[in-house]
Order: sequence, then structure tokens, then C-alpha cells
Amino acid sequence: MKPQMTAAVLYGKEDVKIEKVPIPTLEPGEVLVKVNVALTCGTDLKVFQRGYHARMIVPPALFGHELSGVIEEVGPGVRDFRRGMKVVALNSAPCGSCFYCLKHQENLCEDLLFNNGAYAEYIRIPGRIVETNMLALPDDVSFESAALTEPLACALRGLQETAADIGDIVTVIGAGPLGLMLVRVAKLNGCKVIAVVKRDEQVAAAKHLGADDVVQIDKVESPVDTVIGLTEGRGSDIVIEAVGRPQAWQWAVDMVRRGGVVNFFGGCASGTKLDTNRLHYSELNLKATFHHTPQTVRRAFALIAEKKVKSTDYVTGEAPLSKLKQVLQQMLDRGSQIKTAIIPGH
Repeated sequence: MKPQMTAAVLYGKEDVKIEKVPIPTLEPGEVLVKVNVALTCGTDLKVFQRGYHARMIVPPALFGHELSGVIEEVGPGVRDFRRGMKVVALNSAPCGSCFYCLKHQENLCEDLLFNNGAYAEYIRIPGRIVETNMLALPDDVSFESAALTEPLACALRGLQETAADIGDIVTVIGAGPLGLMLVRVAKLNGCKVIAVVKRDEQVAAAKHLGADDVVQIDKVESPVDTVIGLTEGRGSDIVIEAVGRPQAWQWAVDMVRRGGVVNFFGGCASGTKLDTNRLHYSELNLKATFHHTPQTVRRAFALIAEKKVKSTDYVTGEAPLSKLKQVLQQMLDRGSQIKTAIIPGH
């Protein structure tokens, strides 16, 4: 019988079981990582809620994708990594040779390879990710901070695609983990930041991460009018929607100035309608960003290594793997946690 490990297996809608499964065996170029930390995130919550992910997961399947750990074993042909190295492994890697990769749009790669299974004692890292999107950790970077690389890389791409400049007013709608990361990277970019949030605890978190103004939607008559009032009546240069709800998409269009940029960062249901008159006559620039690229992965890792982004600002709790389902249920109930560190070894 093959050696076993403990792992979370997704069977369907809100159906996760902690089970014994075989430890993955390695093909040439692959690496086995002993997971020290796996972080919860909004995508995993959607997968838990829906029971699948159209592009990444068909149940029954291991899941979870934000992780860091220590290399347990290397397969034949692995050159730059060895057993015992601390690493962060990303959840995907592009092919590097298709039309989109050659256009530097690796996130749209025709053969984007995804990897899941972070909520487990061990995870197999495919060779392409080992070569393209696995990084060794400096001694002074914690496992929790390193595991933030993937979501931070997505946030950096979101801001990068808006062409934000020093002094621009950037409004971020939403204060979940990625909304708060967008607040942080916009502030690091020299922008004035307005955060539009829902809950009381999000007000303090947004201010701590650099928001110059915070608009709490339940405490004002109109979030749109409030944001416009904070921008001398013009609207923001850039609005980034990080909620993924039709109302928030329309708010983003209404909060931006004429000639400004809207980034629909939060994925929204198909069929969502927007005010086409406003889009046309205000000459708005509409963007949407998905995922990350090897370039933004490395920029994110550099910000973490430089201590400009710290896990203590986002990781608000810790739980053993056995409690994963309870943690995900708490997230569904909109608890006060931003991210929880799942520790497989406990």
C-alpha cells in the first residue's frame, strides 16, 4: 500500500471531507512539498460553495491553492531545487509559447496549467510550475507571508492594468483580502486611496493599509455621491471593483470621472447590465483582469521580501486542517476573519 497523507477532498457543494489519501508520486521535473501553511481565500470559498470550479476543479478533488512549505522530495531532472528548501509554489504556470504568452498575456495562456491540493500534508508541484512559478524563500520570510504571493500577484496585475500613476485617486470597492491588497498596492504606488467597505472591522483594516478615506456603505445615504464628494465633484481617476456583484459594478461606473478607468476585478454573473450612455458619453475606459503572470508573481514576492506587505495584516486566524470545513462555513457567514492559516501538520 502506498504511503498515506491527510488531505481535504472536495466532493460537491459544501461537501468537504478530511481523509487519508496516497502521497503523490513524482514524475520527472516534479517536486513534492510538505505544506507548512495553506491560506483560505475567496476563490476557495466559491469552490466550496458551488462544489466545483469550471476551469480548475472537478470533484472529487483535492483543493486549496495558496501555500508555502518545505521540499520533501525532488523528481529526476530538477536542477534548481533540493530537499529541505523553503519554497512558495504558485497555483498555475503558462506554457510560454502560445499566442497569448508571446503577447505577454500569460494569464490568458491557451494551456494554463492549474494546480490544487494545498489543504493537505503534501502537494505535488508539476514541472512547469517548478520551472516557472516556484520560488525559494529567504530565511527572514515567514511561511505565512510567502503564501500571500499568489493573491498579491493578482492584485498587482489589477493595479498595473489600470496604468495608475503617482497622485491618481483610486477608489477600491470591497474590503475582502484582495480588496485590502489593492488598497495597499495602490498606496505603495503613490496614489490617494478611497476604500468603499461594508463592515465596521473593514474600516479599521482599510485605514491601517493606507486608505486616505473610507466610505462605509451602510453609514452614508449614497456611496456614489460620497465618493464623488471626496473627489471635488469629478469622480475618481480609477475605480477598482473587488466584490463581484452587479450593484458594485454599476457603482464603479458611476464613481469614476469622465475619461477615467474602471477595472472590474471581481468576477460578476453573466447578464449583468451597465449604463451604456454613461460609458459612451463619459468616454470611460473599462478593464477586467484575471489571475496573474510570472512578472507580477515576482513583483509580489519582492514586496513580501521587502516587508512592504506583511502576513500580520491579512492572516487573522489559524486552524488545523481538521477544522477546514468549519472555517469555510464561518467565511460563508461573513465572519471577521480576513484570511485563516490552515496548518496541515496540526
